[in-house]
Amino acid sequence: MLKVAIVGASGYTGLELIRILHCHPEVAVTCLTSEQSAGKRISEVFPTLRGRCDIVLENLEPVHVAEKADIIFTALPHKAAMEVVPTFLKLGKKVVDLSADYRLSDPAVYGEWYEPHLNPGVLKKSVYGLPEIRRSKIKSAKLVANPGCYPTSIILGLAPLLKKGLIDLSSIIADSASGVTGAGRSAKVDSLYCEVNEGYKAYGVGGVHRHTPEIEQELSLLAGEPLKITFTPHLVPMDRGILSTIYATPKKALTSETLAALYRDFYAGEPFVRVLPAGSLPSTAFVRGSNFCDIAPLLDHRTGRIIVVSAIDNLVKGASGQAVQNMNLICGFPETMGLEGLALFP
Repeated sequence: MLKVAIVGASGYTGLELIRILHCHPEVAVTCLTSEQSAGKRISEVFPTLRGRCDIVLENLEPVHVAEKADIIFTALPHKAAMEVVPTFLKLGKKVVDLSADYRLSDPAVYGEWYEPHLNPGVLKKSVYGLPEIRRSKIKSAKLVANPGCYPTSIILGLAPLLKKGLIDLSSIIADSASGVTGAGRSAKVDSLYCEVNEGYKAYGVGGVHRHTPEIEQELSLLAGEPLKITFTPHLVPMDRGILSTIYATPKKALTSETLAALYRDFYAGEPFVRVLPAGSLPSTAFVRGSNFCDIAPLLDHRTGRIIVVSAIDNLVKGASGQAVQNMNLICGFPETMGLEGLALFP
């Protein structure tokens, strides 16, 4: 049985990790940390866990955590993960990091969007954890940087077009809408019920959202040359889910049938990407609680532009589910193990 620790277990991604791992037949959760709730049982923090997971939360002491686990999920804010991950690696542990600290390969870019990186040498050893794109490298990785939620929905939506070189790289626009859990569990005025209910708003407009360099890094690698996109995130008054609508101009005339066939072929055999049939569009309601990414590529015959719509649950395929998918690859388990659950509907 694989022993697992979750560092930062009192946030939404920590809870989602516990929920998923509880049903994983090869895993035992042996250690949970929380600086704010240390000494409490996790079921006191999240009553949904009563009678299923009653582990007492601990303060984060890296050496002590490493003694209790074979693999460690770090579900911490940026910088906080950067401070402890090197210790876990030195102690011989494998890490799946859910923060932004190891996603950007260039420490200068990280410094521009966040702050100076504390361990750029470790950064070079990190593997970006999008299984559909980096599966072979993930299998041999000691440190996996779990992708952000917005980037997951956009990269999966564009990967087939970029790999085939079918679109004008200067034409990409992504409008993405997220549920409020994307802002985390910490108390913030902008996330209060009265602030978000009955409203729909853009934020991080004008290329300033911190997921922008991550998205551009991975899309550029797929395209084989640097590119920039116009990315605008939006906040939706719902708990969870991300819907991305992506626009691009094709380099040559395409038919809807050719476009659909391209996506079906590219994602053939992928257990968690569902390319929808003609006439169907993704909805966050149909992936809620699951590790699926639903994608629909379309052709706007009036303008000639390609439109790709993708939907994920931001806490599952956009965070904790993808982290477990990465753990399965690292540890040699079947990739879908513990992730076979269907979406919750209604």
